Amino acid sequence: MAFLQRLHMENSFQIPADRWMVIVNPNAGVKKGAKEWPKILDIIRGEGIDHTFELTKHKGHAIHLTRKAIEEGYRSIAVVGGDGSLNEVLNGIFLQETCPVSEITMGMIPVGTGNDWCRMFNVPFDFEGAVKLLKKRKTFIQDIGKVTHHKKNETQERYFMNVAGMGYDALVAKKTNLFKEKGHGGPLTYFWFIFASLFQYTFLDAVIEVDGVSVFKGEIFSMNVGICKYNGGGMKQLPFAIADDGLLDVTIIKKAPKWMVIRYTPKLYDGTLVDLPIVETFQGKSIRIRSTSKIYLETDGESMGHTPLTFEIIPSALRVVTGELATR
Repeated sequence: MAFLQRLHMENSFQIPADRWMVIVNPNAGVKKGAKEWPKILDIIRGEGIDHTFELTKHKGHAIHLTRKAIEEGYRSIAVVGGDGSLNEVLNGIFLQETCPVSEITMGMIPVGTGNDWCRMFNVPFDFEGAVKLLKKRKTFIQDIGKVTHHKKNETQERYFMNVAGMGYDALVAKKTNLFKEKGHGGPLTYFWFIFASLFQYTFLDAVIEVDGVSVFKGEIFSMNVGICKYNGGGMKQLPFAIADDGLLDVTIIKKAPKWMVIRYTPKLYDGTLVDLPIVETFQGKSIRIRSTSKIYLETDGESMGHTPLTFEIIPSALRVVTGELATR
């Protein structure tokens, strides 16, 4: 152990603090990552950015690559991928034990289908703009969420930096992910599954507590808990979210006729959904959700386990590279 610690310290002296480890997901955006990576690499080199890169080979690989990079001395980690890739790198950062998370800087070059975290932080969707942002290194320290969930009779934890969804939101995310894993889909895939899955879905009972106080008991259609405003490829389901206020934002869509989902879909995108009587919003530092049935979970678009669920906020936890207008 002493030898490994000494080796890690020696490596950290060899790697400049501003050298980026770029973790690339070739499968992001339905293989867009593989297609566009040579072009992105040319731009990175053209900007003279000091870097090394690694390509992921399977689901979960980015977690391992991130931990390994930090152990080797990297303190700047950039992601070429989508929200799911970003989530894996985030969990790699928080699961490593080499250095404090406060020493890490995270950046993003979006090639995914949703790219919702980038919407919050004004990271350009064009590669040139995103790379120039990395070079500029304007940073913001955002809150991070952690959720405890259950899967295969085990209690598991997952960190997230954008939005976690439950109920119908998790079902649509799961169907979208399975579709993309088969090499299909595109930017409108999530939108399609909103309608395609609607009439096979059943409402779920839930008991919800915010900061130890019961705020809801009844049947729900969908629910979101998050740090940021957007999910599902531009849906503004948490319009009041501020990424550094030390609070989790909650939006609950209660049981309602399913035709209302179709009628009010535009309100999902402009944030006015929260004005409807079937919607309730809350803020708090901890959220607990229980149910007599299983309410499934997705975090940053990645399908996870199910209830019981406990969310907590980790304030001012991670330094990220952002655009000019970070959160307000």
